[in-house]
Parts: sequence; C-alpha cells; structure tokens
Amino acid sequence: MTILATTLLLALSLAGLAMIPLGLPGLWVMVAGILAYGWLTGFHSVGVVTIGLVLALAFLGEIIEYWIGFRFAKRYGGSTRSGWGALLGGLVGAVIGVPVAIIGSVIGAFIGSFVGAALFEYTYSRHAGVATRAGWGAIVGRAAGAAVKIALGVVIAVVAGFAVLSYAP
Repeated sequence: MTILATTLLLALSLAGLAMIPLGLPGLWVMVAGILAYGWLTGFHSVGVVTIGLVLALAFLGEIIEYWIGFRFAKRYGGSTRSGWGALLGGLVGAVIGVPVAIIGSVIGAFIGSFVGAALFEYTYSRHAGVATRAGWGAIVGRAAGAAVKIALGVVIAVVAGFAVLSYAP
C-alpha cells in the first residue's frame, strides 16, 4: 500500500506542477495527492498541520496570482480602476477560455487581464497610451503570478517529500 501511495503522490505532484503553467488547478491536484497519500497510509505522516500548510499554500497561490496582475497594472501607470479591470478581466477570460483544450484558460486569462485593465483605465483616463501600458502591466503581472504559483507548487512538493520520508508504519 505504501508503494501505491508514494507512486500516486509522485504522479499527482508532477502532474500538478505541469498543470500550473497551463492555468489549470495544479496546486489543488497536488493537495489532492497529499490527501490521498495520507488516506492510503492511515495519516501516519500527514497530519492536520501538513494538510493545513498545503491548503494555505494553495489558497495563497490563487490569491497571489490574481493580486499581482492587479498590482502590475497600477505599476505600469494605470489607476486602481485598471487594477480591478485586470483582476476581473483575468477571471472572466479564464472562464471563457476553458472550452479551448489545455491552453484556453491561460490565453483567456492573459487576454482578459489586458482587455480588462486597458478598458477600465481608458474609461477612467481617456488616454489610449495609459490604457495600453496598464494592459501590458496586467499581462506582466499575470506571468509573474504564474511564476510565484509554480514556486509554491515546488514548496508543496517538498512538503510531500518530507511526508514520504517521515512515514514509519
């Protein structure tokens, strides 16, 4: 049973890490892998602290991914309004892009962030140049958010590795 649990955890961790750049819920797949490992091993090395930690990291990754897009839209000269446009546009774009296999949600999120930030900024400032810069800032922020999410995925994988190494039936 331990070999099955370890194999499942490794497979879900690798799959989760591969899913993150595609805009898919990779962190949540990794969390599911840790929960499955704990269940298959009787929760000997996966306890409340481990589960709480990986859940917190997964939630943090989701929040940071969208928040960074918000911040970068403002950093590139946009107003707070463009930040909200980047946030809302990214969410709507990701949902709209879901029907396109594998990369649709990523492309949708990037386009949605750009359009949302640019549109919200243009309705505020009435300057196309400022709106375009805010849109590009939202795209850079979305990419930075994905990088942070990958880093958090690596941390979750390390936590999973410690759970495997500390297992003693």
